[in-house]
Amino acid sequence: MSDSVIIMGPTAVGKSGIAVDVAEKLNGEIVSADSMQIYRGLDIGTAKPPAELLARIPHHMIDVADPEGGYSVAKYRREAGAAVRGVMSRGRTPVIAGGTGLYLHSLLFDMDFGSAKGDAPARAEWERAAEERGKEYVYALLEERSPDAAKRIHPNNLHRVIRALERVSADGGAEGSGVYRPFGFDLRRGGLIDPAIFLLTRDRPELVRRIDERVDGMVKGGLAQEAERLMKLDLPIGRIAGLGIGYREMIGYLRGEYGRDEAIELIKIHTRRYAKRQMTWFKRYGEAQVINLSHTSDSEAVAEITKKLSPHNLI
Repeated sequence: MSDSVIIMGPTAVGKSGIAVDVAEKLNGEIVSADSMQIYRGLDIGTAKPPAELLARIPHHMIDVADPEGGYSVAKYRREAGAAVRGVMSRGRTPVIAGGTGLYLHSLLFDMDFGSAKGDAPARAEWERAAEERGKEYVYALLEERSPDAAKRIHPNNLHRVIRALERVSADGGAEGSGVYRPFGFDLRRGGLIDPAIFLLTRDRPELVRRIDERVDGMVKGGLAQEAERLMKLDLPIGRIAGLGIGYREMIGYLRGEYGRDEAIELIKIHTRRYAKRQMTWFKRYGEAQVINLSHTSDSEAVAEITKKLSPHNLI
């Protein structure tokens, strides 16, 4: 039996609405697993659920951090875990909804962050940037900060690239010695929840169309103004990378590095690539039931999820 529900999927697939509908059917509350929606004041570029959805069902792990500060996977596990336990204590069902693989992983597995060497919060920023933008992007950050270190490391060796970034951030030096643990923590089976997992997908052409429409909507909704407010915080490039796709591209436009149309197209391209990387990550969850929303309606998807998770099937 399951004690919770995970509804995951690539960006723009339609998780938010379905998660709310499922939570209503299961007397649940939503715990977000989105690495960008945790930040206060960044609403448009992070595609936070609209006010009407937030009003229908209690949401947790949204607007819990300021963009100026870092937010680690370890902190997410601790705070999201507390939120999950709180939902359960109220006799309700936790519905974990999101697309950040590392955050989902932290709830599903026992991660010993304390054994990691180096600056774990900073490492989480680079790992999240690599997941969202690709390892090429993180390598480009190293080239900007330490060209000498970048010359000695292959762009595909993400572990060494991130280790070098840690060293550069800490003392201005190049890559140090020592062993770098994959993901920066020990990973063991056994986590905070025992969920039923559902993966929402769409046919690629439809997902691309939805991504493009979402980006256009963000731009019309004031993404440039939100990026301009972010600029005033004078954050380093690594922090902006950790805040999600859209902000760095729009800041580039505002600084005159390229035109507005090029910035919009870059956001669309980077978001499509991110969605592809998300699906690659989600494939590791072989127990997940896949629901293709290109071939079923939202209401049918909600019915399929809730049918398998009626109250007598939950712990």
